[in-house]
Amino acid sequence: MRSEELFKKAEKLIPGGVSSPVRAIKPYPFYTESGKGGRIRTADETELIDCCLGYGPLILGHAHDAIKAAIQKQLDRGWLYGTPTEQEIEMAERIIRDQPGIEMVRSVSSGSEATMAAIRLARGYTGKKKILKIEGGFHGAHDSVLIKAGSGATTLGIPDSAGIPPGVAEFTRQVPYNDPVALDQILAGDDDIAAFILEPVMGNIGPILPEEHYLKEVRRITQEHDVLLIFDEVITGYRLGIGGAAKKYGITPDLTTLGKIIGGGLPIGAFGGRRDIMEMIAPAGPVYQAGTFSGNPLSLAAGIATIDYLNTHQEEYRRAEERTRAIEDSLPSSAKGSFVRTQSIFKYFFRDNPPKNYAEAKESDTDTFRTFWKAALQNGVFIPPAQFESNFLSFAHTDEDIETIAGVYHSCLP
Repeated sequence: MRSEELFKKAEKLIPGGVSSPVRAIKPYPFYTESGKGGRIRTADETELIDCCLGYGPLILGHAHDAIKAAIQKQLDRGWLYGTPTEQEIEMAERIIRDQPGIEMVRSVSSGSEATMAAIRLARGYTGKKKILKIEGGFHGAHDSVLIKAGSGATTLGIPDSAGIPPGVAEFTRQVPYNDPVALDQILAGDDDIAAFILEPVMGNIGPILPEEHYLKEVRRITQEHDVLLIFDEVITGYRLGIGGAAKKYGITPDLTTLGKIIGGGLPIGAFGGRRDIMEMIAPAGPVYQAGTFSGNPLSLAAGIATIDYLNTHQEEYRRAEERTRAIEDSLPSSAKGSFVRTQSIFKYFFRDNPPKNYAEAKESDTDTFRTFWKAALQNGVFIPPAQFESNFLSFAHTDEDIETIAGVYHSCLP
């Protein structure tokens, strides 16, 4: 197999043979050569229906014509200047228009960079040292948030990373998701917490959905304790609809981080929020943040085209939600697990009831998941290779694709 040959070569050149841990499929990952619409084609000449979609960014599917045209137009003009461009303003205008609570925004190069900058900004604005995160929440691969992190860290059983000084971990506290009482107790007992950062819908270990009124309680409690609320919408931004989770659940955070979809499949991140907070960022204020590729013209071109398409085709969100419901409806009556969905995000947990938090998600039967994952792949459907990653649909998936996915869930669940 061509993929096996490539992996043997990669192992000698790249740590673990992959550029991100979650791609480390045993005994070797398949290599992708191309993608179009809702499908990818592997180096082994196999066509797969893609429910990973780059781990979320490709809401319009692979190689969408409008995005491709925007990229090509920018390529003809050049792809890096190191100067401001009008596209930065155009992207900022769109995000501020669409996203509750964002009055100013800055573009960066990844979701990890966005959360790192937002946390630094919160500390600089408040003068406080600590942050609070959700147990199992994943906010990128930087030191202060790799404490019982989700995503690949959970899959590999390594919730903490070597190389993080103990002193860094001391400034990060944790609280279970869907537990406002615990949140209130922690904030009441520590007046040095600058911000509470959370995925409003836990996307990197799920999805795990907020219980009724949970996010409203989070907003109330953080305000009462004078703690900034940071919504990490790197996954949910433009995935749950225009305005993301903030609009869906009617919550206005102090700061928001975005990524994935706003780049149309190219590397990007952004963080934004209240004007008085954002004006602390250099050169306007004392909190330093910089990057050579921040506001990259290619990523902005692809992202602007994506956001414009989403705004003019909002009926596609309803259609995508109907399709995740169709997959759920296909489950056999004998299914013992739990199917969780929101908009175009879905997951089948191999546990009796939908998990409410990280601890409950960890009770899932990962061995049975791997059996199902292999069966799905053999039947032409690629879902992320971890119980602790969300599955995604794109607007490009066809009725035939959905029938095949539903058929896999009906016939391949153990």
